[in-house]
Amino acid sequence: MSLTKAEIIKSLNTNTNLSKEKCASLVESVFELIKDELGEGKDVLISGFGKWSVNDKNPRKGRNPQTGTALMLDGRRVITFKCSRKLKETLNSGH
Repeated sequence: MSLTKAEIIKSLNTNTNLSKEKCASLVESVFELIKDELGEGKDVLISGFGKWSVNDKNPRKGRNPQTGTALMLDGRRVITFKCSRKLKETLNSGH
């Protein structure tokens, strides 16, 4: 099961003295800030967690798998995530 935004808000509300509405606003603001930074092509680094980076992909040759027709795929931007060493150690400590 995935961690949802609603679960993050509920956990924040449970562990702080903030109202549920304030927690929801806070979580929305953080995600909006991350989205805006990535939209501008900037990296987002959260120490102890990881780093999101925006990379440009060049146009490339492709083909339609149904017909086999060759075509050119447009260039695009992709987001990559690299977890921190600390997070990697936490994930692997139970194995």
